[in-house]
Amino acid sequence: MIAGHYIGGAPIYEGAVEQSVDPADQTEVGKYHLGSRSLVDHAADVARRAFFELNWSANPRLRGQALSEIADRLEAAKDAIADLVVQENGKLRSEAIGETMGAISETRYYAGLARNIRGTMQEVLPGQMSLFHREAAGVAGIIVPWNAPVTLLMRSLAPALAAGCTCVIKPATQTPLVHAKLMECITGAPSLPSGVVNSVNENGIEVGQAIVASPLIDVISFTGSSRTGQAVMAGASATLKRVGLELGGKAPAVIFEDADIDKAVAELTYGSLNMAGQICVAAARFLVHANIAKTFEERMVAAYSAVKVGRGSDPASTMGSLIDLPSQQRVLGLIEQAGDEGRMILQGGWDGAGAFLTPTLFGIEDVTSSLVQEELFGPIVTLESFEDEAEAVSKANATPYGLAASVFTKDGACALRVSRAIRSGTVWVNSHLRLFAEAETGGYGQSGLGRLHGPEGMNDFLETKHIYLEPGQVLRDV
Repeated sequence: MIAGHYIGGAPIYEGAVEQSVDPADQTEVGKYHLGSRSLVDHAADVARRAFFELNWSANPRLRGQALSEIADRLEAAKDAIADLVVQENGKLRSEAIGETMGAISETRYYAGLARNIRGTMQEVLPGQMSLFHREAAGVAGIIVPWNAPVTLLMRSLAPALAAGCTCVIKPATQTPLVHAKLMECITGAPSLPSGVVNSVNENGIEVGQAIVASPLIDVISFTGSSRTGQAVMAGASATLKRVGLELGGKAPAVIFEDADIDKAVAELTYGSLNMAGQICVAAARFLVHANIAKTFEERMVAAYSAVKVGRGSDPASTMGSLIDLPSQQRVLGLIEQAGDEGRMILQGGWDGAGAFLTPTLFGIEDVTSSLVQEELFGPIVTLESFEDEAEAVSKANATPYGLAASVFTKDGACALRVSRAIRSGTVWVNSHLRLFAEAETGGYGQSGLGRLHGPEGMNDFLETKHIYLEPGQVLRDV
């Protein structure tokens, strides 16, 4: 299989060819064509002409129908998509099928919202009317990460299409075959006009930079690291385009003395190791009340020790691989650093083939450590203690990130107080890692700008236009 670009509704097989490999064993999954700045220019021109020459942005029923058809086609191909995700990404098949079904749900959700975009009207003075019309922002550039290439594509693409935008997409270099399969499903939707959705594969950083800089693209939706997000924002400043950023995270899980330990351990094993910890909302810091810290530590060590790391296609595996060998080596370096900066509780590692790692847990109290302050993006978690609510909140807010957090307690009032005090876009109570189409996600601080999912997920792709009229008044007889 070879993955090309998609421009004007058809695949384009142009550019040098690279291998896509399985991170579990480094075998070739397929090949893909590298993109270029000239292909981005071509795709942006096609998308812009589609926006201005077609009736797409003015036809919400057509947009809803097209999105419904895309959802149907994704559902029909869900098994093939999930298999490719396992091969290129290394995650468990259960995670891959869950991600695919999440993308389908997202698409169906915005298919409905496409027909519910409403403006407002205000009479400012007698006979003087202001109409506030919500309309598509133009051409959207969508930059997709590798860790959830199905869901995170549709999380941006579906609201963009629902709003009436046309699109140019840059997929991740690690998952080009997954993306090609998705584009086959999307561009094959009968009601989707040619040129509305276009895609150009990456070539280093050339394609992403070209999308961000293009004067033909009006809005950028980017999901990725905070460092790259800063570069995207800087690159977009030359054309003053709107930028939506979902960036890194360092999610704290606050476990109070009265918490249900069984529940907390189960939720946080899943919440910290889903996708091998390579997800921005993964539980990355366990903040535990001092009175139960030892008990919680012992329980987490037992849970982590029971994790079976292996191929995503193996039903016995409970955690898949990292995305590639360089990521494995990076996290191994962090594990070595952790032993120098804190108390190693459980040391992860791997002595076999493939980009696998077992979980690592270490205790640390220095919140200024880079291991606490920086996103690690792997199966490595810190354990810190606290004495009271004020200290718990202070520690939870001690990083520059504010994407997600969780609170574990049987005290509902405490849960509400602490949830409100934590500066995070999402706070889960007695759970972790609950994501769905209806609920907005996004962050504070270095976790980004704007929101995705939910009704607010369309805001980055819509403009508000003020139309003023003086129709006057009808004078009525009494």
